Amino acid sequence: THPLTLVAAPAGFGKTTLVSTWARRQAQPVAWLSLDEGDNDPVRFLGYLVAALQTADPSIGQAVQSALGATNAPPPLAVIAALINDLSRLDTDLLLVLDDLHLVDAAPIHDALATLVAHQPPQLHLMLVTREDPQLPLARLRARGELVELRGLDLRFTPAEVVQFLHEVMGLALDADEVA
Repeated sequence: THPLTLVAAPAGFGKTTLVSTWARRQAQPVAWLSLDEGDNDPVRFLGYLVAALQTADPSIGQAVQSALGATNAPPPLAVIAALINDLSRLDTDLLLVLDDLHLVDAAPIHDALATLVAHQPPQLHLMLVTREDPQLPLARLRARGELVELRGLDLRFTPAEVVQFLHEVMGLALDADEVA
């Protein structure tokens, strides 16, 4: 399997629905973090990241969890390094989904994610759901075969799928002009 999956498409393409449906069917534990604009604060982001990972395995991030609440929180790269060490000790695979990543544009957070991707333990599969490409070395990851991408074209219905959806799922009896 590939360590990183990028699901990138405009609003309304069903990215979150697709990934959440797929994730529910996985045997491995899933840590899910839905992001918003407020998560541009590195301490807040990392706190939520640790909390999400702990839903899959409570041992992840215990050493840094209390430090994130301190007045002098550790730098993001130190937290990521500790998380990488914790993840590398897992006995099972883990899926980490970061949803709406496009809402986070803080450089320290993207640097931390780039570090996570560069030193990703084999037990971790990272899935990024976004409307735009993240600030990661995507070309290098593609060249190494470490990236799977689902884009807008992959998520669009074909004309035959539109007909099937409207007829079978929605129960609408539409002629070809109405479908078009």
